[in-house]
Amino acid sequence: MESRKLRPLDKAALERQSEFRYQLRRFLRFGEEASRAAGVTAVQYHLMLHTQAFAGRDWASVGELAERLQIQPHGVVALVTRCEEAGMVRRQGNAEDGRMVEVHLTAKGKRCVAQVAAQHRAQLGELAAVIEAARASGG
Repeated sequence: MESRKLRPLDKAALERQSEFRYQLRRFLRFGEEASRAAGVTAVQYHLMLHTQAFAGRDWASVGELAERLQIQPHGVVALVTRCEEAGMVRRQGNAEDGRMVEVHLTAKGKRCVAQVAAQHRAQLGELAAVIEAARASGG
């Protein structure tokens, strides 16, 4: 982190940060509950969602998933194994690079992601409004 002198925040800025953190936590909690209701953990849902994150393809590599999830690749491998055992994803070797493993959604995984992502749509709008309010007020 950069070592420059930071100005203290005024009360209004602290309130905006608090509101943002509160709304972000509500969003995350909603996602945890929606994932659980769909029969997966939040991190399993995130892994499946991130397989769809790259334009022009419907899969992600273990390394890409590690970056998106901010966890170590060996942790992703264990998570992929659990999702594979649940019938949500399948592994496939990459045709161009034999060292790379592609993680694809199964039909069951696609249904799960579609269901949970649709439930997040309204929540994302609410969170976006809080972010925009904080941004507009200089917070």
